[in-house]
Amino acid sequence: MKAEHKRMSRMLGYCLTLGNPDGWRAFGFVAEARLTRNERAALAFTVLNTLEPDEAEMTAAAAVQAAGAPLPPFLGGMEEARDWAACARRSELKAYVLAAFEALRDTDKAAFLAYAQGGQSA
Repeated sequence: MKAEHKRMSRMLGYCLTLGNPDGWRAFGFVAEARLTRNERAALAFTVLNTLEPDEAEMTAAAAVQAAGAPLPPFLGGMEEARDWAACARRSELKAYVLAAFEALRDTDKAAFLAYAQGGQSA
């Protein structure tokens, strides 16, 4: 067994013994230093697959700090939309912009495209 893998095995034991967030943060720090990107990805993939699908999705979303679904607008919506967009991941932005665009009326789609291409109306 490689020395860095022995260290990681020991670190995992420490984290399981401590059982607190600080221990797991330390595990992540050591894993980044001692394991390759592929080893960390394989570890994450394998452990996520041991969870129920909803748990795995919530855990992965928390890990990548996903913004989640936008909140319903309170007043007007544009400010809330911009706040959400500032926190959203690229994949979330792409999914919601496409879904919103597809839901628009044809006239609104044309106005949006004109605005996105440098026009002034939308």
